[in-house]
Amino acid sequence: MFDRDLSRRDAMKLAVATGGATALSACLRAADEPVPRGDDPETLPDGQHRWNEFLATDDASNHELPRHHLFLSLDLVTDGVPTDDDRDAVASAMATLDRAYEWSHAGVLSSLAYTPAYFARFDADLAYPLPEPRRLSPFETPEFDTQDALLHLASDRSDALLEAEQALLGEQDQMNGIDVETPLSDVLSVSNRRTGFMGAGMPAERQGEVTGIPAGGPVPEESPLFMGFKAGFRKNQATEDAVTVDEGPFAGGTTKHLATIRQRLDDWYEEQNFEEQVMEMFSPLHAERGLVEGAGENLGDFSGVDDEIVETIREQARDYGRVGHAQKAARANRDADGNPLLLRRHVESTDDGEASLHFPSLQTRIESFDAVREAMNGSDLTDVPTIRQRVNNGILEYIFVKRRGNYLVPPRSVRALPTPTGDR
Repeated sequence: MFDRDLSRRDAMKLAVATGGATALSACLRAADEPVPRGDDPETLPDGQHRWNEFLATDDASNHELPRHHLFLSLDLVTDGVPTDDDRDAVASAMATLDRAYEWSHAGVLSSLAYTPAYFARFDADLAYPLPEPRRLSPFETPEFDTQDALLHLASDRSDALLEAEQALLGEQDQMNGIDVETPLSDVLSVSNRRTGFMGAGMPAERQGEVTGIPAGGPVPEESPLFMGFKAGFRKNQATEDAVTVDEGPFAGGTTKHLATIRQRLDDWYEEQNFEEQVMEMFSPLHAERGLVEGAGENLGDFSGVDDEIVETIREQARDYGRVGHAQKAARANRDADGNPLLLRRHVESTDDGEASLHFPSLQTRIESFDAVREAMNGSDLTDVPTIRQRVNNGILEYIFVKRRGNYLVPPRSVRALPTPTGDR
């Protein structure tokens, strides 16, 4: 599958998306530095979602995600309620992962989350709200994630990511030189494998390999996203404290919504000029005032979607004939003190040979994500003659939701097949 003459860069680019032992072998041949080992797992934060302390930051102090991501949907291999032996096996596998790889870009970051379908195996009610996934717009027809669990692995090192995957699935006996006593595959099987990437230049490198991007290489080299702009501005993101459950048996954990979104960007690049793209991604006033340069690095740590941008959205719709994605979503993504409610960690993807996006969002309650998505739909603005449900209405014309899933991300102390009450 991998040509021996592939460059190191090409080998790394293909490896995670391809997966398997052959990919890992090619990736290991291309690696030129050892992967750092982890410390005692007891030294890691109890919140599995608490990555920020270990993430790199850019010049504006925005947190930067690792370059490579794996999302493994997992099902228990047996019916019914998991046993204590099952729980011990998962705990052992995850502890080995923590010891084998430093919790960092150079090692492997992880989180293990559970669906409503998993908790439905038990007779007891779940001690924290976790609704079933559902359609969040009148024009989407997603499949729903109904597997038991989701394992998210992230690293700058594709070799570390693939080795961890292979070892967890029982395909090799060691992780980074540490013996794996019990692989996850003794208890859990993979029902779906998704991959992602994040970083300036990575979408441009891949744009000629996928559907959904027009010919000619329109994705800017400096962009971390296929749509040409950066995201994840620190002041538009909830803090990890803000998305952390603060009471009950799952205190210290959080909830996750994961959407997989297909992108169709022919019209985005062929019919919209840069000013129109800025209008639809941010707001018409961003374009009018020239607030965005290039991919948006000049914005620093704040997208520029302030109270004025949000509160005058209807006036902008009438005056400019369109509204922005960011300004719509911001209407619901604030608490009473104006602080963001969601912590978004989305990554691009070339799964199935198409330009797509995996969108994990963390929040204390799933209903917060649902409310932001409703605001993003902009259905309340379609009485303005030029605003239709998917045209001139942010970026809805260019994105199509394929999957949705809701998850509880328990604290590390109960991450191994938790009961609905958090007890062993």
